[in-house]
Amino acid sequence: MLEHTMSANTSEVERRLWAAADNLRANSKLRSHEYSTPVLGLIFLAYADHRFQQAQEELGPDADPIDFQAEGVMYLPEQARYRRLLALPDGANLGQAINEAMNAIEAENEDLKGVLPKIYNRLDNSVLTPLLKAFNFEEIAAGLQGDAFGKVYEYFLGEFAKREGQLGGEFYTPTSLVKLMVEIMEPFHGRIYDPACGSGGMFVQSARFVTEHQKNPTDELSVFGQEKTAETVRLARMNLAVHGLSGDIKQGNTFYEDIHGSRGKFDFALANPPFNVKGVKKDDIAADPRLPHGIPSTDNGNYLWLQYISSSLNARGRAGVVMANSASDARGSEQLIRQRMIQSGNVDIMLATSSNLFYTVTLPATLWFLDNGKRGTAREDKVLFIDARNTYRQVTKAVRELTDEQVEFLANIANLYRGEKPEFRHGSQEKIEELFPGGVYRDVPGLCKVATRAEIEAQGWSLNPGRYVGVQARAADDFDFSVRLSELNEELETLNAEAHELEERIGANVQALLEVGVSA
Repeated sequence: MLEHTMSANTSEVERRLWAAADNLRANSKLRSHEYSTPVLGLIFLAYADHRFQQAQEELGPDADPIDFQAEGVMYLPEQARYRRLLALPDGANLGQAINEAMNAIEAENEDLKGVLPKIYNRLDNSVLTPLLKAFNFEEIAAGLQGDAFGKVYEYFLGEFAKREGQLGGEFYTPTSLVKLMVEIMEPFHGRIYDPACGSGGMFVQSARFVTEHQKNPTDELSVFGQEKTAETVRLARMNLAVHGLSGDIKQGNTFYEDIHGSRGKFDFALANPPFNVKGVKKDDIAADPRLPHGIPSTDNGNYLWLQYISSSLNARGRAGVVMANSASDARGSEQLIRQRMIQSGNVDIMLATSSNLFYTVTLPATLWFLDNGKRGTAREDKVLFIDARNTYRQVTKAVRELTDEQVEFLANIANLYRGEKPEFRHGSQEKIEELFPGGVYRDVPGLCKVATRAEIEAQGWSLNPGRYVGVQARAADDFDFSVRLSELNEELETLNAEAHELEERIGANVQALLEVGVSA
């Protein structure tokens, strides 16, 4: 009941703060994609001040900057205190004062050098004053606990992603999807890598996972990220700081730069790379040791990303990747790379998601989970396929999400497959016990299936869960049109893939016959 009340309070605060932020968009000269920066900067500043004040009450007025850092709290000089900004007289240049506060924080915190926004001088006091008051965390903190403020920051990232369309998709992966990946990955301890880290959501959820298991993420996790655009790197560093985390986030194009020297280095890798990237310069990556299974001849970056992530893992490393559905059935050179990955023994779990989980695309995606640690075990010859296309909660007509109970349920299927105990924090116990009696994994038609490499080879090395899982049994009077339509669409995708394969074979045969005719 307390958790529900806190959730309701957080949601109310989020909506109230969003209304205040929307006022900035309406009354400033900033373009729609620009106003996210000053808003997120103020949330950062307000939350940093809130945490600093809490720590100061515990540490005392004579505490040094190093004492705050030991507590995982940023040290704030007097110039950067939020209450000082609120107390400035009406005629003061508020925009300049906020810029100076940001500079003062950067001077005291090396990780944030050049990261914080300093464009507030472009905004009038009439816009900034109500925004500053709205984000005064000392007034809105009642009833909120734990990481509620970090969740407010994530809420704003999500809302900006919705409104910025495709641009938003470049920096934000929906929280429920990241939660699912982290719960299946289980990053308890070690070095985590994301070569397309966006705003750092994968790292934040990994830290939350560690916290849920009663440990300190600052002690347990080391974070390494790479991102192409400077603005998104700044978003990621702010996001980590808001959650009391630090990490090595660097700017670079992963196709051509391996800034962290990633090969064989990491315990975990998580990524939601951009789908179907075109225009990668093949000559520039021809000798890249991160591509052990080859370079696809097609103009598509999906199997480059999969190899970058796979090759970053150490001998027992695990990875989770969000990937376009088409990659699971891609033919030609991509099929050969996929075959080599499967034969290498580290492809562990394939999970098909529902459509409309992303704000920027309606199509469903597939989650790939790799595990080098399963080599030499009974699981080396097996892959778990999970069909979660019908697992979701409808948020709006256009947006779906996974509930915490659904995330836990799907992660527990993976736990049972690995021979691990299921975890019951969010209400999935009844469904797990119903479908998996005695807490033992079994194939469930329409939901999950363990296939051997021989079975996968017989399917043309396809990793499309729909090819293996089948259709859930349903009574005649329990017909669900949307579910049935989804099933038929999956069947159509499979038939299209098979038709494409036949088309390629026929083309190759015709070409061979023509060559024979010419030589004769």
